[in-house]
Amino acid sequence: MTDGEAGLVSKGASGTECRLSPEQLDRLAAVLQEGPAAHGYTEDQRWTLARVADLIAGLFRVQYTLRGVSMLLHRMGFSPQMPAHRPVERDEKAIATWRREVWRQAKS
Repeated sequence: MTDGEAGLVSKGASGTECRLSPEQLDRLAAVLQEGPAAHGYTEDQRWTLARVADLIAGLFRVQYTLRGVSMLLHRMGFSPQMPAHRPVERDEKAIATWRREVWRQAKS
């Protein structure tokens, strides 16, 4: 209580410092935008926390837990709920046909 009001001033976020430099974070963001297929994950087009952790370890030789990867991606502005891109397999013509023909019949 000897610090008075100055003792109540925020000292910033708690926790450890980010283990990646700003340049490494920029590179990671660019690599993530390339998509999983560009980095050998061809079975689907999703970045999982485990895949991102492996990517970080391979690129920067820094180990992150899955929770750590989640927090890092959140700080970088990535959202786990919203995919950045539509699936490569998406066929817009087939979807339009389905909506026009099949969906109308199903609604009736």
